[in-house]
Amino acid sequence: MTAPHPPAEGLVVTFYGDDFTGSTDVMETLEDMGLATLLFLEPPTPEEIAAHGDVRAVGVAGVGRTMSPEEMDAELPPVLDALARLGAPLLHYKMCSTFDSSPRIGSIGRATEILRAAVGGGEMAVPLVVGVPQLGRWTAFGTLFATFDGDVYRLDRHPAMTVHPITPMTEADLRVHLSAQTALPTALVDVAALDGADDEVASRVDASLHHHDGIVLFDVDGAATQRQVGLALHRLLSRSVEAGETVAVVGSSGVEYALGAAWERRGRAPEAAVRAPGPTLVVSGSRAPATQRQAEHALAAGFTLVDLDPVAVTDASGGDAARSAVAERAARALAEAERVLVFAPPPVPGARPVSGGELSLALADITRRTLDLAAVSRLVVAGGDTSGHVARGLGIRALRVLRRLAPGAPLCRALSDDPRIDGLEVCLKGGGVGAPDYFVRLAELGADALVADSPR
Repeated sequence: MTAPHPPAEGLVVTFYGDDFTGSTDVMETLEDMGLATLLFLEPPTPEEIAAHGDVRAVGVAGVGRTMSPEEMDAELPPVLDALARLGAPLLHYKMCSTFDSSPRIGSIGRATEILRAAVGGGEMAVPLVVGVPQLGRWTAFGTLFATFDGDVYRLDRHPAMTVHPITPMTEADLRVHLSAQTALPTALVDVAALDGADDEVASRVDASLHHHDGIVLFDVDGAATQRQVGLALHRLLSRSVEAGETVAVVGSSGVEYALGAAWERRGRAPEAAVRAPGPTLVVSGSRAPATQRQAEHALAAGFTLVDLDPVAVTDASGGDAARSAVAERAARALAEAERVLVFAPPPVPGARPVSGGELSLALADITRRTLDLAAVSRLVVAGGDTSGHVARGLGIRALRVLRRLAPGAPLCRALSDDPRIDGLEVCLKGGGVGAPDYFVRLAELGADALVADSPR
């Protein structure tokens, strides 16, 4: 069978990412498929997109994963409506591949309802694609599995996700998990239905989509099922092109991986020139074990640690002074050593509890103040919520991929109206992403690679 191909011109995909690091994951995947992508922090105008004539995909990085349903009702409709008006045949609500959600926080069910309304598809089946084997996530018979330290766990037995501080996972059957978040029925296209000749699978899949008006979850447990899911998405996309409509899809970057498998366009994005190694600032709000190991490796390799007191920097009365002091220390360290790690330690027993949102906002303010005081050519932010607040706080308008470093955590170039931020090399990294030497490799990138002229 000859592989299908994406539309020859115009936007192919628009997407909303429910956290920042997941949004860069989608952008990187689309670039690997040969679809030039711009990731914005607010919905772009058609004129902004037209200024980048090669763009085939556009996304908006959001924070839906931390919202209540009521906050989603206020925040998401204008953004999703604006993306739908751009006219791409596929609009993807991107959520984390570990399905971080609950009825009260980051509800994927409520987000799906809002997405359907945005595309005018109140009776339309919405495909849900979660599995992405390339990132160590699999779905089989509706059950989600994920890796941790090299082993595979059902998600309700996963060492990290079962103790997630905001959305702990107690149910790995995604249909059961979703049933607490939406009244929409959830059907399943399982691995057995996806097994067989292409025309037989297509007949079964299309019948399922046609006969259901809620959510249709697709299993992805390997290359064969991923390709079949991609073929199903391609058929939906092709029909939406013919009808001049937009199809809504919910899922992880497994949506884009599946399309790439169907189109046989899963490769590597062209490598763009990066700056020579220079002042590198790493800001971490993540307490994930992978980030802890990266911090330890960076300090052993010579990074200067600037630690902070989470209680002090989030204090209602003295927090401003405490954040200013941390920024001044970071700026001095950058001038002396060029590689600096601003790291929030775990909470001290008995201290005032500090929420992830409070800490993320404080780190965003510290980052902005540090960049006001010191020249930085490369910024790394670890943690999804922290990444979102830092990007907004710096006035970043959009991001473009420069270089792949680890799946889901590319190095990007910032686009901004602020000349101090425009052109800054930025990486927004999920807490669990990357090898232990990630921070060190990023700081050294450019020493023996394509190097661009630096305006700094």
